[in-house]
Amino acid sequence: MHLRPAIRLAIRRTLAPLSLTASTMVIAALAPAPAMAAAEGMADLIITNARIYTVDETHPWAEAVAIRDGRIIAVGTAKDVAVQKGTQTQVVDLKGKLLLPSFGDAHNHPVFGGMSHARCALHAGKSIDDYRKIIAKCISETPGTSVIYGVGWEDGLFPPNGVPTKDILDKLSTTRPLIFRSTGGHSLWVNSKALQLAGITKATKDPLNGKIDRDPKTGEPIGGLQESAQDLVNALMPETTGQDLQDAIAYTAKHFNSLGITNWHDAGIEWEEDGSSAVIDAYKAVADKGQLTVDVAIDLKWKNEKGLEQLPGLYKASQRARTLGITARSVKFYIDGVIPQQTAYMLKPYEGTQEVGAPQIPAGILAAATTALDEQGMQSHYHTIGDAAVREALDAVATARRSDGNADTRPMISHLNVIDPADQPRFATLGVTAIFQPLWTCNEPYMDLTKERIGPKRSQYIYPVGSVEKFGGRVAYGADWSVASADPLLGIEVALTRVAPEGDREPLIAGEAVTLAQAVKSYTLDVAYVNHLDQETGSIRPGKSADLVVLDKDIFKLDARRIHQTKVLMTMFKGKPVYGTLDTAAR
Repeated sequence: MHLRPAIRLAIRRTLAPLSLTASTMVIAALAPAPAMAAAEGMADLIITNARIYTVDETHPWAEAVAIRDGRIIAVGTAKDVAVQKGTQTQVVDLKGKLLLPSFGDAHNHPVFGGMSHARCALHAGKSIDDYRKIIAKCISETPGTSVIYGVGWEDGLFPPNGVPTKDILDKLSTTRPLIFRSTGGHSLWVNSKALQLAGITKATKDPLNGKIDRDPKTGEPIGGLQESAQDLVNALMPETTGQDLQDAIAYTAKHFNSLGITNWHDAGIEWEEDGSSAVIDAYKAVADKGQLTVDVAIDLKWKNEKGLEQLPGLYKASQRARTLGITARSVKFYIDGVIPQQTAYMLKPYEGTQEVGAPQIPAGILAAATTALDEQGMQSHYHTIGDAAVREALDAVATARRSDGNADTRPMISHLNVIDPADQPRFATLGVTAIFQPLWTCNEPYMDLTKERIGPKRSQYIYPVGSVEKFGGRVAYGADWSVASADPLLGIEVALTRVAPEGDREPLIAGEAVTLAQAVKSYTLDVAYVNHLDQETGSIRPGKSADLVVLDKDIFKLDARRIHQTKVLMTMFKGKPVYGTLDTAAR
């Protein structure tokens, strides 16, 4: 890709470690005891001679960490931690490498993402011609007349409105249905055969909360289906089996471990009125096989076509998950769509139109549902793209706070493409965590479509991460994988620079960049917080799970534009390597 020249933003973050003395060490007091008892209390593993960034404000830097039975028992200087060494203790010398708490991801779609890589995936495509070649290969490798389905096309490659047309697919096949979901999951791209088999014609009305893209002159469907209109082709979709679900979750766990991630927030799964859920069952099966090498928090999807009558079913699904050992105490509300297709809900009309989009959930129902969930101790999580959707979500939380202000439910609002200045301080005031996708916070083709739709004034308020933090709000990062790469190191770089890795376009509102310390915390302790796991993981402190990551470069000593070159050498979950090995980390 050739990008136009622009100003480069190079942010150098060098945080020197504090003096490492015995006073920096946090360790349980060791009372005199018989030799055998003392030996039983020694560490299984000591990692030493490391640069350890703890994400613990009281003791941010250390040299060594001791681990027993999967938990951290001591952190501090190499000398002081060495007292935990017994005759059976393994000692690993990192030779000065950087050790961090393992990363988290506050917003991803493990099933959607895992399965999108298992079928006709378009994620690797960088152009329309790439998509043609990938689809043609899928057709040739799958003889017959069955549907060819895949995920991963980018809206930004289809200007001016992000809508691809059926004629491109029709040149590849008119005899079998071709159906491809956008990388964001809000749109389908289909060919004429798919439209024919689904019975979608000029006379077909747009469904509630959905839109059939049409030729402005003839009214004929052109091959794009937005939001709930995607459901019109559900009958053509390939069947998903329980094994498919398990394979997707296991794939995602392995992939995320390779990126240093050991806890995630699954941002929306399906469930039934009786409380059952095929996805919950799949999580349980993967866990029983020992393949769920991450801590998981799960959102149950709010059914937009229903109202408050669905609450009992949600409670049943959450309780059933708990009995299976799976955490599903959150509910995901999809309030609006996306900006290029003008389905995001805006406070004022899109440029040159009278269109503001529309909320997919009435404000009164959203507020009442949030209040009811708060009273049950359940977390609310909102998908918001437009500034009006952000305000509706904040207003819902404000209503719940007036009813039950002390509830520790930790509400989350995700995406936040545009936040009106009046609403930026409300995250801190209401105790709402802002969930941003840092890789999106840069100038790239999709951003061009966004700016064109909302105009220059509102483009000043795109992804105002720094402003939310300056007002005291909490920020946690999640990739929305597979919409974007789940690699936290890529996200950290863009959070600091507001420039795409290896990009040469000007920063996207450079003043909204954050510090390296803030970015690391947003990928570790703040993700643990929204997952109600901050007492278990997210920082390196005695008593917490030994969830750690070793990097091949010290990102605190790198130019910010080079952070994306850093690789994970080892990821540890509950004291055991789940990616790489201790030997690899020590080389």
